[in-house]
Amino acid sequence: MNTFSDLFVSYRRDVSPVAGQYLNGLMQGGTRKNMERMEEAVPDSDHQSLHQFISNSTWDSQSVMDRIAEEATSIFENKSDSCLLIDESSFAKKGDKSVGVARQWLGCLGKVDNGQVGVFGSLCTGQHNVLIDGRLYLPIEWVDDKERCLKAKVPEEKIVFKTKDEIALEVVAHARDLGLSFGWVGADAGYGKGLSFCLELEASKETFVVDIHSNQQIFEEEPVPYLPRATGKGRKPTLYKTDEKSMRVDKWALAQPASTWQRKTLRVGTKGTVTYEYLSKQVWVWKKGSDEVRLWHLIVRRDPESCSDYKYSFSNAPKNTSLKRLAFMQGQRYWIERSFEDGKNECGMADYQVRGWVGWHHHMALVMLAMLFMMEERIHNKKEHPLLSCSDIEMLLSHFLPRRDTTKQEVIRQMKERHRRRQAAMESAARKKVKKRKKVPG
Repeated sequence: MNTFSDLFVSYRRDVSPVAGQYLNGLMQGGTRKNMERMEEAVPDSDHQSLHQFISNSTWDSQSVMDRIAEEATSIFENKSDSCLLIDESSFAKKGDKSVGVARQWLGCLGKVDNGQVGVFGSLCTGQHNVLIDGRLYLPIEWVDDKERCLKAKVPEEKIVFKTKDEIALEVVAHARDLGLSFGWVGADAGYGKGLSFCLELEASKETFVVDIHSNQQIFEEEPVPYLPRATGKGRKPTLYKTDEKSMRVDKWALAQPASTWQRKTLRVGTKGTVTYEYLSKQVWVWKKGSDEVRLWHLIVRRDPESCSDYKYSFSNAPKNTSLKRLAFMQGQRYWIERSFEDGKNECGMADYQVRGWVGWHHHMALVMLAMLFMMEERIHNKKEHPLLSCSDIEMLLSHFLPRRDTTKQEVIRQMKERHRRRQAAMESAARKKVKKRKKVPG
């Protein structure tokens, strides 16, 4: 198996060996792959040098992500079955200094809490997938405070509020500008709500399969939007109405007879084949208040044994697209969740020790590079080791790459150094408390 101590240099030949040290550290840092653990594991590495490289050096993270994307798309053999998946990932954080941190919905915790959110793109074909783009979401309270943004090293041109939908559309457009090959765009119901994201994708000539919420309204007959007549001297109406009756997708699905559902095997999992029941129908959708009406596929999936756990999606795939194909396209969104799982569990995606804009994007670019390496190794070794996983690769690299902490003396030295830093932190906190008490009058 190849190592990747020089992998970053193949993308950027003008950088220091610290890049290779950081990449090795993402594999060797144990359960917490932060820079302090990297320093303990990677020979010749230094915490301060690693921090300087990630937080302050001038290399362009987007250029590295672009090279990752180009290499990933060149590896995939079946271009028609590849897709670009869009999703967000969250990172719980304490305090208010980390760029973009705010009280917001964090999927990693399943609740509103303090943290950061990034919008990511993953190139996927079957079980092979790799993150190729990542952009930090800046909440409005950050954008409204320019000084705060500049302290966090946000470039001035980036201090503009963008919704997650807008960031996601930029990821898609950028992927096309790079010339990447993918058959459709997939996203979860966070992007399917309100229809705007889907309409923008269609306007860009993209095929999509986007999940929707159970309360999404559909029409079985084409709605005809119209502007109500103006009455009296009031304002001229600007919001369109329709007289056609709509219904919720969950109510529609429950009303369908059992004979219309078809079983399809989605993939082979660790516990056997993954099978669901599906049905699909072309339905009319209308963006409320507008004159925009579309005829799209509604794809519904449920558990075949309990007839529960429904999943709903819209797609603008061609009219004659088979149910088998629609089911396959809908099911591919599973893989971006695996990308996040592998990134956080094996590559230290959530273990970064940075607060600034540059450091966040640098870290994510290197995590993606490590994940590309893992994907390439799995493809290269698929005949000899068909079950090779990212976890396997992480354990192999952790064992076979040179390590600093292999002698008794070094392990004890590192323990003493951790104790020294911990004691220094405790003393610093105590001094701050004393200063704070002295400032209080009376």
